[in-house]
Amino acid sequence: MLLTLKTGLWTGLKTAWTLGKIIFPVTLIVTMLQYTPILPWVIQIVSPVMKMFGLSGNAAIPIVLGNFLGLYAGIGGILSLDLTVKEVFIIAIMLSFAHNLIVESSVAIKVGVKIWVMIMARLGLAFISGVVVNLLWQGGSDKAQYGMMPVHQEEVHGAMAILMQGLEKAGYGIVQLVVIVIPLMMVIQILKDLKWLNVFSNWLSPITKALGMNANTSTTLAAGLVFGLAYGSGVMIQAVKEDGVSQKDATLAFLFLVACHAVIEDTLVFLPLGIPVQYLLLIRFITAVLLTLFVSFVWNRFETARRKEAA
Repeated sequence: MLLTLKTGLWTGLKTAWTLGKIIFPVTLIVTMLQYTPILPWVIQIVSPVMKMFGLSGNAAIPIVLGNFLGLYAGIGGILSLDLTVKEVFIIAIMLSFAHNLIVESSVAIKVGVKIWVMIMARLGLAFISGVVVNLLWQGGSDKAQYGMMPVHQEEVHGAMAILMQGLEKAGYGIVQLVVIVIPLMMVIQILKDLKWLNVFSNWLSPITKALGMNANTSTTLAAGLVFGLAYGSGVMIQAVKEDGVSQKDATLAFLFLVACHAVIEDTLVFLPLGIPVQYLLLIRFITAVLLTLFVSFVWNRFETARRKEAA
């Protein structure tokens, strides 16, 4: 058992180092960007597009913040606005599909998934879901009643103060990464050595197979569903190296997790906003299944056609 724990610890440290080299600088840079004219400029450009989703121009604030800075920044933007339940739900579903794009998409590169695929998929899902919900849902006209107050941070002035805040947030991101990834890798190593991981994969293999993936992708899906896209990718990085997860399976798994990941945290975090979170979760899960099945079908047809040409 001691050897198992050492192996898991070492694997966790290596994974944390791999992800940390991405998360720290990106978090630092993006945090500092909010004190430049870049984010206000992006918000100004995006504001007219909000009408397509039945949203006011101000709704661009949480959407842009969420995509650049993360889900909590987007929620902070929601709390600063006077919105209807329908508007909050539309923003929530869009942010569920597309948030923290720079960090989470950069992590995808480490497992061989093309970054443009991830960004296009996430933005596409956010765009389509926003339009569809706006067209189909005729209710939700009441003013949203938020169950929590926004956290007001002190105004930061000066280059050094901005840099320090960026370093603080980036450092916190690394600490959070280590706290989650290392124990996760140690648990997975224990499950591997005790052969429980094989049993778990066998249980989920019908589901992963139905989605067009091999059984060795099941652990990645479970980790992403519970811990999120960035932290779940740590498991995928290890799986690609040790379990021989193919590029196809890695891409399909990431596409599934793009639509539906961190289901506990990302669902509960919207609960105080006064929206029907059960429908939010249901939409994410159904979208993840349909998207993965569609891409798997197209991929298989393409491979079949290529084999026929080669023959």
